[in-house]
Amino acid sequence: MQTLRDRYFKLFPKKRCAVIFVVYMALFITQGLTVTATQKPDHKYEYNTATVVLLAETAKLLTSIVIYVCQNSWEDFKVEVKQRTSLFGYYFVPAVLYCLYNNLQFTSLSWFDPTSYFVLMQFRVVVTGVLFQFIFKKQLTRMQWLSLILLTIGCTVQRLQENDIGKLSLNVNIYLILILMQILSSCFAGVYTEFLLKTLGRDTDVMVQNVFLYLDSIFCNLVLLTYNGQVFTFLSYQNLQPVLSFKVIYIIVNQTCIGIVVSYFLRYLNSILKSFASALEIVFTAVLAMLFFGVPIGFNTIISICLIFVATYLYSANPVNNTSAGSREPSKDNGGPCNSSANPKLCRPRNISSSDKV
Repeated sequence: MQTLRDRYFKLFPKKRCAVIFVVYMALFITQGLTVTATQKPDHKYEYNTATVVLLAETAKLLTSIVIYVCQNSWEDFKVEVKQRTSLFGYYFVPAVLYCLYNNLQFTSLSWFDPTSYFVLMQFRVVVTGVLFQFIFKKQLTRMQWLSLILLTIGCTVQRLQENDIGKLSLNVNIYLILILMQILSSCFAGVYTEFLLKTLGRDTDVMVQNVFLYLDSIFCNLVLLTYNGQVFTFLSYQNLQPVLSFKVIYIIVNQTCIGIVVSYFLRYLNSILKSFASALEIVFTAVLAMLFFGVPIGFNTIISICLIFVATYLYSANPVNNTSAGSREPSKDNGGPCNSSANPKLCRPRNISSSDKV
């Protein structure tokens, strides 16, 4: 019989993996609470959300460059970006999908009531499992599927209040199709990014791949702003002035950290475990919301916590192992960039790439 220690090391074979998992949850929980704290009584924001999103994407881009240069050099960065330019096109896919997701979110919330919206969004767990099997060609076991289904039910129950069952509006119409597109875009972007990090980009530094993703993301958001006629106003004094508050600056900084940590999460862990981290976020957010905002914990939240922990316990007995695909390290012997006429500096082990040994 497996002990809790055995299950723990199956989930997190290296200490680094556990740290990434915990930091990922902490950042997302903090982000949710901070964004809630910046809402006005009517649940709107004093700042332009498009401005905040674009500033956050720019900060992620600059942070990725700084991290790479600090651990290598500016010359190495230019050489590797030039050699890996083909990845720039591949990352355009998740950039477009994330942009689509962010904008469909507003459309969905304008049509569905919050309960119906959040219940539907919980199906991301199951969809992630299906896409994971399709993209990585790995079949999940019955126990893994059972844990994912329990996780979905647990997340759904947490979002339902006692008097909300009759309020669910799930009529089949164009808006239901749009929210399904939103779910698919979010899940596919996450699994596809993991695929790039562990296959096509397994010999490329994580930070360089981040640079490609955020450049594509900034381009997509600028195209959207142009379409909405806001490209010349999102950086106006009127939109920037509210952003200079401490809470909004913290949101941008925290979102930047999230972007960096997510790339490590998908590189060294996997999308399935990311679903469990997101579910546990719901639990801890509910508890912290009670402590900081006085939001009561209902019976449904207690049931949700039990289901999520049972799902996690079942999954930990036989977790998905998808780290080997990203374990290759650039060297002269593995077909990496050192087999070409690359800069010899890129052939030496680097701090970030060496962590692929997780």
